[in-house]
Amino acid sequence: MYRILLKRPRAGVTEIAEGLEWTVERARHTLDRLAELTLVRDSSEERGKVRLVNPEFGLASLLQRQERELAQHQQAVASTRLAITQMLTEYDDDSEAQTDEVRRYTGLDAINSQIERLAQGAESSVEVFAPGGAQTEAALEAARPLDRAAVERGVRVRYVYLDSVRNDPATLNYARWLYDIGGEVRVLPQLPPRMIIFDRRAAIVPIDPEAAARGVLILRGAGVVTALVSLFRQTWARAEPLGNSNSRVPASETHGLTRQEQAVLDLLFEGHTDDVVARKLGVSVRTGRRITADLMARLGARSRYQAGALAMERGWLGNSAARAGGGAGAPAADA
Repeated sequence: MYRILLKRPRAGVTEIAEGLEWTVERARHTLDRLAELTLVRDSSEERGKVRLVNPEFGLASLLQRQERELAQHQQAVASTRLAITQMLTEYDDDSEAQTDEVRRYTGLDAINSQIERLAQGAESSVEVFAPGGAQTEAALEAARPLDRAAVERGVRVRYVYLDSVRNDPATLNYARWLYDIGGEVRVLPQLPPRMIIFDRRAAIVPIDPEAAARGVLILRGAGVVTALVSLFRQTWARAEPLGNSNSRVPASETHGLTRQEQAVLDLLFEGHTDDVVARKLGVSVRTGRRITADLMARLGARSRYQAGALAMERGWLGNSAARAGGGAGAPAADA
Protein backbone atom coordinates (compact mmCIF):
# COMPACT_ATOMS: atom_id res chain seq x y z
CA MET A 1 0.00 0.00 0.00
CA TYR A 2 2.81 2.40 0.88
CA ARG A 3 4.43 1.80 -2.53
CA ILE A 4 1.14 2.62 -4.23
CA LEU A 5 0.86 5.85 -2.25
CA LEU A 6 4.41 6.79 -3.22
CA LYS A 7 3.35 6.57 -6.87
CA ARG A 8 -0.17 7.95 -6.41
CA PRO A 9 -0.20 10.09 -3.25
CA ARG A 10 -3.79 11.27 -3.92
CA ALA A 11 -5.25 7.76 -4.11
CA GLY A 12 -8.27 7.13 -1.90
CA VAL A 13 -9.15 4.01 0.04
CA THR A 14 -11.44 2.63 -2.66
CA GLU A 15 -8.88 3.21 -5.41
CA ILE A 16 -6.15 1.56 -3.33
CA ALA A 17 -8.36 -1.42 -2.55
CA GLU A 18 -9.17 -1.91 -6.24
CA GLY A 19 -5.50 -1.65 -7.21
CA LEU A 20 -4.50 -4.32 -4.67
CA GLU A 21 -7.63 -6.43 -5.21
CA TRP A 22 -8.43 -6.05 -1.52
CA THR A 23 -11.66 -5.34 0.29
CA VAL A 24 -12.21 -1.73 1.29
CA GLU A 25 -12.22 -2.81 4.95
CA ARG A 26 -8.78 -4.39 4.60
CA ALA A 27 -7.43 -1.33 2.82
CA ARG A 28 -8.83 0.97 5.52
CA HIS A 29 -7.31 -1.19 8.27
CA THR A 30 -3.90 -1.15 6.55
CA LEU A 31 -4.14 2.61 6.05
CA ASP A 32 -4.79 3.00 9.78
CA ARG A 33 -1.67 0.91 10.44
CA LEU A 34 0.40 3.22 8.21
CA ALA A 35 -0.94 6.15 10.23
CA GLU A 36 0.09 4.43 13.48
CA LEU A 37 3.59 4.09 12.02
CA THR A 38 3.50 7.85 11.21
CA LEU A 39 4.07 7.15 7.52
CA VAL A 40 0.84 8.91 6.53
CA ARG A 41 -1.38 11.63 8.03
CA ASP A 42 -4.92 12.80 7.30
CA SER A 43 -5.11 15.22 4.39
CA SER A 44 -5.97 18.78 5.35
CA GLU A 45 -7.33 19.44 1.86
CA GLU A 46 -9.39 16.39 0.92
CA ARG A 47 -11.67 14.67 3.41
CA GLY A 48 -11.20 10.89 3.60
CA LYS A 49 -7.77 10.98 2.02
CA VAL A 50 -4.26 10.97 3.44
CA ARG A 51 -0.96 12.61 2.69
CA LEU A 52 2.43 10.96 2.86
CA VAL A 53 4.83 12.01 5.55
CA ASN A 54 8.13 12.87 3.88
CA PRO A 55 9.34 9.33 3.02
CA GLU A 56 12.92 10.01 4.02
CA PHE A 57 11.82 11.18 7.47
CA GLY A 58 9.00 8.67 7.94
CA LEU A 59 10.96 5.56 6.95
CA ALA A 60 14.04 6.67 8.92
CA SER A 61 11.89 7.14 12.03
CA LEU A 62 10.30 3.72 11.54
CA LEU A 63 13.70 2.08 11.25
CA GLN A 64 15.02 3.87 14.34
CA ARG A 65 11.97 2.79 16.36
CA GLN A 66 12.39 -0.84 15.30
CA GLU A 67 16.09 -0.72 16.14
CA ARG A 68 15.27 0.56 19.64
CA GLU A 69 12.67 -2.17 20.13
CA LEU A 70 15.06 -4.87 18.96
CA ALA A 71 17.78 -3.57 21.27
CA GLN A 72 15.39 -3.57 24.25
CA HIS A 73 14.28 -7.11 23.50
CA GLN A 74 17.85 -8.31 23.08
CA GLN A 75 18.80 -6.73 26.41
CA ALA A 76 15.83 -8.38 28.17
CA VAL A 77 16.67 -11.82 26.76
CA ALA A 78 20.36 -11.40 27.57
CA SER A 79 19.52 -10.41 31.16
CA THR A 80 17.28 -13.45 31.54
CA ARG A 81 19.88 -15.79 30.09
CA LEU A 82 22.61 -14.36 32.35
CA ALA A 83 20.51 -14.56 35.50
CA ILE A 84 19.40 -18.14 34.87
CA THR A 85 22.91 -19.23 33.90
CA GLN A 86 24.27 -17.79 37.14
CA MET A 87 21.64 -19.60 39.15
CA LEU A 88 22.20 -22.91 37.41
CA THR A 89 25.91 -22.56 38.14
CA GLU A 90 25.22 -21.96 41.82
CA TYR A 91 22.61 -24.68 42.20
CA ASP A 92 23.96 -27.87 40.67
CA ASP A 93 22.77 -31.39 41.48
CA ASP A 94 24.80 -31.67 44.66
CA SER A 95 23.90 -28.31 46.11
CA GLU A 96 21.35 -28.00 48.88
CA ALA A 97 21.65 -24.23 49.05
CA GLN A 98 18.36 -22.34 49.26
CA THR A 99 17.67 -18.62 49.52
CA ASP A 100 14.55 -16.49 49.78
CA GLU A 101 14.97 -15.53 46.10
CA VAL A 102 15.76 -18.98 44.71
CA ARG A 103 14.49 -22.34 45.85
CA ARG A 104 15.02 -25.64 44.14
CA TYR A 105 12.61 -28.59 44.03
CA THR A 106 13.00 -32.06 42.58
CA GLY A 107 10.48 -34.87 42.26
CA LEU A 108 7.01 -34.57 40.72
CA ASP A 109 5.20 -34.53 44.06
CA ALA A 110 7.28 -31.67 45.43
CA ILE A 111 7.01 -29.71 42.18
CA ASN A 112 3.25 -30.19 41.90
CA SER A 113 2.79 -29.13 45.52
CA GLN A 114 4.63 -25.86 44.86
CA ILE A 115 2.64 -25.19 41.69
CA GLU A 116 -0.60 -25.77 43.61
CA ARG A 117 0.52 -23.48 46.45
CA LEU A 118 1.48 -20.63 44.12
CA ALA A 119 -1.58 -21.06 41.88
CA GLN A 120 -3.97 -21.02 44.83
CA GLY A 121 -2.32 -17.88 46.16
CA ALA A 122 -2.34 -16.00 42.84
CA GLU A 123 -4.29 -12.75 43.04
CA SER A 124 -3.83 -11.03 39.67
CA SER A 125 -2.19 -13.16 36.98
CA VAL A 126 -0.92 -16.58 35.95
CA GLU A 127 1.19 -16.59 32.77
CA VAL A 128 2.34 -19.85 31.19
CA PHE A 129 4.65 -21.01 28.40
CA ALA A 130 3.60 -24.57 27.49
CA PRO A 131 6.08 -25.86 24.88
CA GLY A 132 6.44 -29.46 23.80
CA GLY A 133 3.30 -29.66 21.69
CA ALA A 134 0.81 -32.17 23.07
CA GLN A 135 0.52 -31.97 26.87
CA THR A 136 0.20 -35.13 28.92
CA GLU A 137 -3.20 -36.11 30.23
CA ALA A 138 -1.86 -36.02 33.79
CA ALA A 139 -0.57 -32.47 33.34
CA LEU A 140 -3.88 -31.28 31.89
CA GLU A 141 -5.93 -32.83 34.68
CA ALA A 142 -3.64 -31.39 37.34
CA ALA A 143 -3.93 -27.91 35.82
CA ARG A 144 -7.71 -27.91 35.31
CA PRO A 145 -8.91 -27.27 38.91
CA LEU A 146 -6.14 -24.72 39.48
CA ASP A 147 -6.97 -22.77 36.32
CA ARG A 148 -10.71 -22.91 37.01
CA ALA A 149 -10.29 -21.64 40.56
CA ALA A 150 -7.96 -18.85 39.43
CA VAL A 151 -10.33 -17.62 36.72
CA GLU A 152 -13.28 -17.73 39.14
CA ARG A 153 -11.28 -15.52 41.56
CA GLY A 154 -10.82 -12.96 38.79
CA VAL A 155 -7.18 -13.88 38.08
CA ARG A 156 -6.04 -13.29 34.50
CA VAL A 157 -4.84 -16.68 33.19
CA ARG A 158 -2.81 -16.63 29.96
CA TYR A 159 -1.28 -19.61 28.15
CA VAL A 160 0.99 -19.69 25.10
CA TYR A 161 1.08 -23.08 23.37
CA LEU A 162 2.79 -24.29 20.24
CA ASP A 163 0.80 -24.10 16.99
CA SER A 164 1.12 -27.88 16.80
CA VAL A 165 -1.35 -28.40 19.69
CA ARG A 166 -4.06 -28.01 17.04
CA ASN A 167 -3.14 -31.58 16.08
CA ASP A 168 -3.64 -33.01 19.58
CA PRO A 169 -7.34 -33.32 20.52
CA ALA A 170 -6.75 -33.48 24.29
CA THR A 171 -4.59 -30.35 24.46
CA LEU A 172 -6.77 -28.50 21.96
CA ASN A 173 -9.89 -29.32 23.98
CA TYR A 174 -8.20 -28.08 27.14
CA ALA A 175 -7.18 -24.82 25.48
CA ARG A 176 -10.73 -24.29 24.21
CA TRP A 177 -12.16 -25.13 27.64
CA LEU A 178 -9.82 -22.61 29.25
CA TYR A 179 -10.91 -19.95 26.76
CA ASP A 180 -14.58 -20.74 27.36
CA ILE A 181 -14.30 -20.20 31.12
CA GLY A 182 -12.48 -16.87 30.71
CA GLY A 183 -8.81 -17.69 30.22
CA GLU A 184 -6.72 -16.46 27.29
CA VAL A 185 -4.86 -18.73 24.88
CA ARG A 186 -2.41 -17.89 22.10
CA VAL A 187 -0.08 -19.95 19.94
CA LEU A 188 3.32 -19.65 18.27
CA PRO A 189 5.33 -22.03 16.09
CA GLN A 190 8.11 -22.17 18.72
CA LEU A 191 8.45 -21.11 22.34
CA PRO A 192 11.05 -20.41 25.05
CA PRO A 193 11.41 -23.13 27.74
CA ARG A 194 8.46 -24.00 29.98
CA MET A 195 7.68 -21.31 32.53
CA ILE A 196 4.89 -20.21 34.87
CA ILE A 197 4.76 -16.71 36.37
CA PHE A 198 2.46 -15.95 39.31
CA ASP A 199 1.38 -12.35 40.00
CA ARG A 200 4.61 -11.25 38.27
CA ARG A 201 6.34 -11.85 41.59
CA ALA A 202 7.35 -15.52 41.39
CA ALA A 203 8.32 -17.75 38.48
CA ILE A 204 8.83 -21.48 38.04
CA VAL A 205 11.45 -22.49 35.45
CA PRO A 206 13.15 -25.82 34.72
CA ILE A 207 16.68 -26.32 36.00
CA ASP A 208 17.47 -27.86 32.62
CA PRO A 209 14.89 -27.48 29.79
CA GLU A 210 16.30 -30.62 28.14
CA ALA A 211 16.12 -32.75 31.30
CA ALA A 212 12.88 -32.21 33.20
CA ALA A 213 13.86 -34.81 35.81
CA ARG A 214 16.45 -32.41 37.24
CA GLY A 215 13.67 -30.37 38.80
CA VAL A 216 12.66 -26.72 38.88
CA LEU A 217 13.70 -23.41 40.37
CA ILE A 218 11.22 -21.05 41.99
CA LEU A 219 12.53 -17.54 41.45
CA ARG A 220 11.44 -14.51 43.45
CA GLY A 221 14.28 -12.08 42.78
CA ALA A 222 12.88 -8.84 41.37
CA GLY A 223 15.48 -8.61 38.63
CA VAL A 224 15.11 -12.05 37.09
CA VAL A 225 11.30 -12.16 37.47
CA THR A 226 11.03 -8.76 35.77
CA ALA A 227 13.12 -10.09 32.89
CA LEU A 228 10.92 -13.18 32.59
CA VAL A 229 7.78 -11.02 32.63
CA SER A 230 9.28 -8.96 29.80
CA LEU A 231 10.01 -12.13 27.86
CA PHE A 232 6.42 -13.30 28.35
CA ARG A 233 4.97 -9.96 27.24
CA GLN A 234 7.04 -9.91 24.08
CA THR A 235 6.24 -13.52 23.26
CA TRP A 236 2.54 -12.91 23.95
CA ALA A 237 2.61 -9.93 21.57
CA ARG A 238 4.01 -12.10 18.76
CA ALA A 239 1.57 -14.95 19.39
CA GLU A 240 -1.94 -15.07 17.93
CA PRO A 241 -5.25 -16.23 19.41
CA LEU A 242 -5.79 -19.97 19.08
CA GLY A 243 -8.99 -19.47 17.11
CA ASN A 244 -7.37 -17.35 14.40
CA SER A 245 -7.41 -18.94 10.98
CA ASN A 246 -4.27 -16.99 10.03
CA SER A 247 -2.05 -19.74 11.41
CA ARG A 248 -3.00 -21.92 8.49
CA VAL A 249 -2.68 -19.34 5.74
CA PRO A 250 0.39 -17.51 4.46
CA ALA A 251 1.65 -15.09 7.11
CA SER A 252 3.47 -12.91 4.58
CA GLU A 253 2.04 -11.34 1.46
CA THR A 254 5.53 -11.28 -0.06
CA HIS A 255 6.72 -14.86 0.13
CA GLY A 256 3.74 -16.90 1.28
CA LEU A 257 5.35 -18.71 4.22
CA THR A 258 3.15 -20.05 6.98
CA ARG A 259 4.19 -19.29 10.54
CA GLN A 260 5.35 -22.87 11.01
CA GLU A 261 7.43 -22.80 7.81
CA GLN A 262 8.99 -19.53 8.95
CA ALA A 263 9.93 -21.14 12.26
CA VAL A 264 11.50 -24.14 10.50
CA LEU A 265 13.60 -21.85 8.30
CA ASP A 266 14.79 -19.88 11.32
CA LEU A 267 15.72 -23.03 13.24
CA LEU A 268 17.55 -24.51 10.26
CA PHE A 269 19.40 -21.23 9.80
CA GLU A 270 20.54 -21.53 13.43
CA GLY A 271 22.00 -24.96 12.64
CA HIS A 272 19.53 -27.19 14.52
CA THR A 273 19.13 -30.85 13.55
CA ASP A 274 15.87 -32.44 12.40
CA ASP A 275 15.31 -33.86 15.88
CA VAL A 276 15.71 -30.48 17.58
CA VAL A 277 13.53 -28.71 15.02
CA ALA A 278 10.76 -31.27 15.55
CA ARG A 279 11.01 -31.02 19.35
CA LYS A 280 10.89 -27.23 19.36
CA LEU A 281 7.84 -27.20 17.09
CA GLY A 282 6.13 -30.05 18.92
CA VAL A 283 5.79 -32.15 15.77
CA SER A 284 7.14 -35.51 14.66
CA VAL A 285 10.58 -35.72 13.08
CA ARG A 286 8.89 -36.98 9.92
CA THR A 287 6.67 -33.89 9.77
CA GLY A 288 9.65 -31.62 10.37
CA ARG A 289 11.59 -33.27 7.56
CA ARG A 290 8.61 -32.97 5.22
CA ILE A 291 8.36 -29.23 5.89
CA THR A 292 12.11 -28.85 5.33
CA ALA A 293 11.93 -30.78 2.05
CA ASP A 294 9.01 -28.65 0.85
CA LEU A 295 10.89 -25.43 1.66
CA MET A 296 14.01 -26.64 -0.16
CA ALA A 297 11.90 -27.51 -3.20
CA ARG A 298 10.26 -24.08 -3.22
CA LEU A 299 13.65 -22.41 -2.91
CA GLY A 300 15.14 -24.65 -5.60
CA ALA A 301 17.92 -25.66 -3.20
CA ARG A 302 19.92 -28.87 -3.38
CA SER A 303 21.28 -28.65 0.16
CA ARG A 304 20.41 -27.04 3.48
CA TYR A 305 23.37 -24.72 3.13
CA GLN A 306 22.11 -23.53 -0.25
CA ALA A 307 18.58 -23.24 1.16
CA GLY A 308 19.84 -20.95 3.92
CA ALA A 309 21.71 -18.78 1.44
CA LEU A 310 18.70 -18.53 -0.89
CA ALA A 311 16.32 -17.81 2.00
CA MET A 312 18.58 -15.01 3.21
CA GLU A 313 18.85 -13.61 -0.30
CA ARG A 314 15.07 -13.59 -0.74
CA GLY A 315 14.38 -12.13 2.71
CA TRP A 316 12.61 -15.26 3.90
CA LEU A 317 14.38 -15.39 7.26
CA GLY A 318 12.59 -13.93 10.25
CA ASN A 319 14.08 -13.97 13.77
CA SER A 320 17.33 -15.46 12.52
CA ALA A 321 17.94 -12.61 10.15
CA ALA A 322 17.23 -10.16 12.95
CA ARG A 323 19.77 -11.88 15.18
CA ALA A 324 22.31 -11.82 12.40
CA GLY A 325 21.82 -8.09 12.26
CA GLY A 326 22.35 -7.61 15.98
CA GLY A 327 18.93 -8.06 17.56
CA ALA A 328 15.84 -10.22 17.72
CA GLY A 329 12.27 -10.35 18.76
CA ALA A 330 9.27 -8.11 18.78
CA PRO A 331 8.34 -5.00 20.73
CA ALA A 332 6.94 -5.44 24.18
CA ALA A 333 3.17 -5.27 24.34
CA ASP A 334 0.99 -3.68 26.99
CA ALA A 335 0.16 -6.06 29.82
